[in-house]
Amino acid sequence: MSAAPEPGLEQQRYRWPVPPEGGWKADDLDRIPGLPPHTELIDGSLVFTSPQRKFHTRTMWLLEQALLVHLPPDLDVDREMTIRIDERNRPEPDLLVYRADADTGADQVWYEPEDVVLAVEVVSPDSRDRDRDVKPRKYAAAGIRHFWRVEADANGLPTVYVYEFDPALKAYTPTGIHHNRLKLDVPYLIDADLTEIYSRGR
Repeated sequence: MSAAPEPGLEQQRYRWPVPPEGGWKADDLDRIPGLPPHTELIDGSLVFTSPQRKFHTRTMWLLEQALLVHLPPDLDVDREMTIRIDERNRPEPDLLVYRADADTGADQVWYEPEDVVLAVEVVSPDSRDRDRDVKPRKYAAAGIRHFWRVEADANGLPTVYVYEFDPALKAYTPTGIHHNRLKLDVPYLIDADLTEIYSRGR
């Protein structure tokens, strides 16, 4: 015989949002109450993220600093902002570089894909399939020119897989795999010592 639930427990349980017929729309992300932080919309479905590992947060910090060092005045960098690809898709890259004139102010919650120059995904165990397949396909279909996928190597250091959009193929083409050091001249000069993931800023 099971114990009776504590008084009020049923009312305290979180009520998961029930999708409408046809799935959620991009603007619903801003209207649904109580969504966990960093909820994404992929093909009309809500995608929730797990708590991030130290590798994820430190890699984001390291790459954000590298992106800011030589940032041209017409570009800017944000972390964890969604891209409104279409009505059924608002993925959230870990980092993005965007055209500075696309900044609409402190209440902005998403960017148009044509304003995004680079999308960066730092892979976590629960996001591996999305970051390797689903999201880069959607970024490429939206015409975002540059994409990086970042994964931990056997020593827990970041490996950066760099891709560039090929307009003839309408898909990403790999342009390099970077261990220990990331040095690029597109979309602008970027130079990062990837081995400093756990030492910088201390």
